[in-house]
Formats: sequence, structure tokens, C-alpha cells
Amino acid sequence: MRRLVVILVLLSIFSSGFSQRKKQGSTRIPIQNLQNFDKQKFHFGFILGYNSANFFTDLKPNTYFSDSLINLNVTKKPGFNLGIVTSWDMSPMFKLRFLPTLSFQERSMAFTFAAEPDTSTLWIKSVQSTYLDFPLLLKMRSQRINNFAVYMVGGGRFGLDMQSNNKVDNDNAAPRDQVIKLTKPDYGIEVGGGFDFFLQYFKFGVELKMGVGLKNILIQENTIFSSPIESIKSKVWTLSFTFEG
Repeated sequence: MRRLVVILVLLSIFSSGFSQRKKQGSTRIPIQNLQNFDKQKFHFGFILGYNSANFFTDLKPNTYFSDSLINLNVTKKPGFNLGIVTSWDMSPMFKLRFLPTLSFQERSMAFTFAAEPDTSTLWIKSVQSTYLDFPLLLKMRSQRINNFAVYMVGGGRFGLDMQSNNKVDNDNAAPRDQVIKLTKPDYGIEVGGGFDFFLQYFKFGVELKMGVGLKNILIQENTIFSSPIESIKSKVWTLSFTFEG
């Protein structure tokens, strides 16, 4: 995440010298690109993004004594997003954005169980998801400074995991073949911020956003992997690049 923050800071510094300028007599006047952009009520475009997915996991009390679980560690894995931008500009400062997005996510869950005598067993389970997300966000943007603006976003998200393993049969499977089963639907909130750059032919945006799930997506089957867990909720950081006309 430090690298993502550095990228945003560098882009904001770069934007200060991004505007083209022309001479009028002895005075240099900045050229404002897309001067009628904020006068249009609707804007459309597309999204390319990088995501880093994670889980919020709550364990049941006394898991060591009841399930012999010593430690559960979730490792983030990189993924990417592809989406469509539909923006309703209620005013130059407030915009309602609907962003249907296909999000490819992956996490790794490492389970360490106690074994006899004084040993432990490590199991690593990969959890992959392909979400069809439907975020509805309110965008609050600053006034333009020549060809640059900053903004914040916040709202809700509903998603369907198109790669859900909720129908996998774990009953007769060996531990190495068992999977962590998650529900297909998920919903939560998203908050973030970013920068808008008004170029000659389109608006380019850079946005950093965090999504937090509100639904327990764990399907409890009382396997050795699901039994110690009380709940699993989604968490994902997304760095997006938007292109709007």
C-alpha cells in the first residue's frame, strides 16, 4: 500500500506541470481542456484496476482446545479489475456513479494445527473469486484547478462471485482436497479518493479505494478448516484508472 500512496503523490506533483500554456501578449494564460465537461449531465467510460484482496476472519473462542488450531494467517494476492463508468453529474461537485465491474481476486489461507507429540501441521488453501460487482458511489469533487481536481467517493456495493465453490461436496473429501466454501452474493461499503486530470480528449482519473464486506460469506460445514472460524468478511484495496469522455 505504501507503493500505491507514493504513486498517487507523484501523480499529484506531476499534475502541477501538466496543463498546457500559451502566450497572450506578455501574460501566460493556462489552456483549460474539456471546458464543457461539467456542463454535461452524463458521462461514460471504462475502468482498469489493480486489487489486493484480503479477509476479516473471526475465530471461535477456545479454538485451540476444540479444534487444535494454533494459527490462521491470510495472505493477500494481486488481482485486477475491468469495468464500465456511468456517471450522473448532479452538479460540478457532486456526481452519482454506477460502476459495473468484473473483479478477479485471490487470497491464501494458512492453517497451523497442533499435532502429537509437540508438532504442528500446516495446510494452505487458496481462495479465488471472480466478482461481478455493482457499486453505487457518491463522488464529491473539488473545483477545477486548470486541468486538475481532487475528489472523495463513498457508497455501497453488491457483488456476485461467479467462481463461487458453494456447491462443492466436502463430505467425503480428504483434507488436502477440501475447499473453503464461500457464499455467492456479498455486499458492503466502499470509500476512497483520487485525482482527476482533464486531458485534451478525455478525463483521466486515478483512484485508491477500500471495500469492506458486511456479510459473513463463510459456508459453515464443520470441516477441520471451517469449524474453527466464526465468520469471514471480505476486504479489498483497489487502485483504479478511469477514462471518461
